[in-house]
Amino acid sequence: MEHPPQARHRDCDVLIVGAGAAGLTLALQLAPHVRVTVLAKSALLESSTLYAQGGVAAVFDEQDSIDSHVQDTLEAGAGLCHLDAVRFTVEHSRAAIERLVAAGVPFTHDETTHSLHLTREGGHSHRRIIHAADSTGRAIETTLAELVHRHPNIDVHERHIAVDLITAAKLGRSEPRCLGAYVLDREHGMVKTFAARFTVLATGGASKVYLYTSNPDLSTGDGIAMGWRAGCRVANMEFNQFHPTCLYHPKAKSFLVTEALRGEGAVLRLPDGSRFMPRFDPRAELAPRDIVARAIDHEMKRLGAECVYLDISHKPAEFIQSHFPTIYAKCLEFGFDLSREPIPVVPAAHYTCGGVMTDLNGATDLPGLYAVGETAFTGLHGANRMASNSLLECLVFGQAAAEQIRAQLEQIAAPQGLPQWDESRVTDSDEEVVVSHNWEELRHFMWDYVGIVRTDKRLQRAKRRANLLLGEIAEYYGNFRVTNDLLELRNLTLVADLIIRSAMQRKESRGLHYTLDYPEPDASRQPQDTILVPPNYRQAPRSGG
Repeated sequence: MEHPPQARHRDCDVLIVGAGAAGLTLALQLAPHVRVTVLAKSALLESSTLYAQGGVAAVFDEQDSIDSHVQDTLEAGAGLCHLDAVRFTVEHSRAAIERLVAAGVPFTHDETTHSLHLTREGGHSHRRIIHAADSTGRAIETTLAELVHRHPNIDVHERHIAVDLITAAKLGRSEPRCLGAYVLDREHGMVKTFAARFTVLATGGASKVYLYTSNPDLSTGDGIAMGWRAGCRVANMEFNQFHPTCLYHPKAKSFLVTEALRGEGAVLRLPDGSRFMPRFDPRAELAPRDIVARAIDHEMKRLGAECVYLDISHKPAEFIQSHFPTIYAKCLEFGFDLSREPIPVVPAAHYTCGGVMTDLNGATDLPGLYAVGETAFTGLHGANRMASNSLLECLVFGQAAAEQIRAQLEQIAAPQGLPQWDESRVTDSDEEVVVSHNWEELRHFMWDYVGIVRTDKRLQRAKRRANLLLGEIAEYYGNFRVTNDLLELRNLTLVADLIIRSAMQRKESRGLHYTLDYPEPDASRQPQDTILVPPNYRQAPRSGG
């Protein structure tokens, strides 16, 4: 079916690729001043934010302090956090929560004081996790999505996946700038041209590169891959956080069990019922996630066990059901009563600490292009993200990017003369099995060779396989019409290669990157970020304009 040219072209002031907490925060902050377009790869509500259980870290307790939150974050980040990014984020945490409260997010309140209820998670020295029972992400996402749907200045395009960014360099223009994106309308199978004065990558992380993950299916590293292809540097891609506790059941699809359970007294046990975390860290179950995940991985391999067990059954049933209603109900679906017995858990890929490099306003190396949320590398997380700092980063940097974009709108003209997507030399694929086979191969070798524990030999094997896949996919991409599955596979394979290359460069163990060949941190020099530079990188000040 032929579509008219006007159906294939859209003009917008600000194009936001992604619809989680970061993208929707940005959209709502800009909408009173400018026309905003939001692209959601699936339904608007389907994002990693929706599945975030724990909460948002912010200083509200009188016994707590900004300095304490900063120090906890620095310690969890194993020497690689950027102090300016950490302090900037923490100092803006309270304001971010207050905006959500004003927006109507139904956070849990203390029954006695009627103030916000604060819980504690691993790595935190104080209770500072603001939450909505055990479905904080859902409460935030549904509230923001409703506000976005109602706002007359926000256009939402669901079931649209970005193919690639449109840059001035690709069009032969001398001034480096992002001019928008080519976008596949999944419903109608056509690629549209979205011209934008500013474009924002807010597509989340890349945990679907691994066989087992707590993330939804759409976490395929699209923004990171597009940013790299457009000439943006990426950093610290070797630091992939594995959440220690996902429900182990063949039908559970790695259902995440929030760290807040351990914050409220849950303990990890071996199949014989004995605790093991005190042997690995004095903080036991409240140690940072990298330590807990490695300990579980070690014990499972040592014993040949399929899982370990998380036990909060010593707490009153009423407490468990009121504090963790979602997890309690989900466990019951699979035959486990959280209030009466331990539940089986395993680690799963959870969070991408690296990403597209940005400044404290979310501006990337390419003028006109921003990145916010899990897609971005701000320097906040270092070598290991501390629990509940991720949603906070989305809120704080979504706001910061909105403020800078708003300040520059009058200076930037709308892009002109962008060509339509060219499909004249491609055909429909008759070999979809190639995509599905490569998808499975990629996720298996990443899990086996670039997982919780690594070695030089495993990384070399992974690199050889990634090279083969990159070549196959490039050939396939050049010959056939794009589909959602092909675009996701193309992006995931590129991100996998960036992860492997970053891991091969780090000749030490630090934070989430643990290698048997270099089991200790390199004490001979200051900790360094791993920065990869694309072939088309052009050094320019990241002023955001």
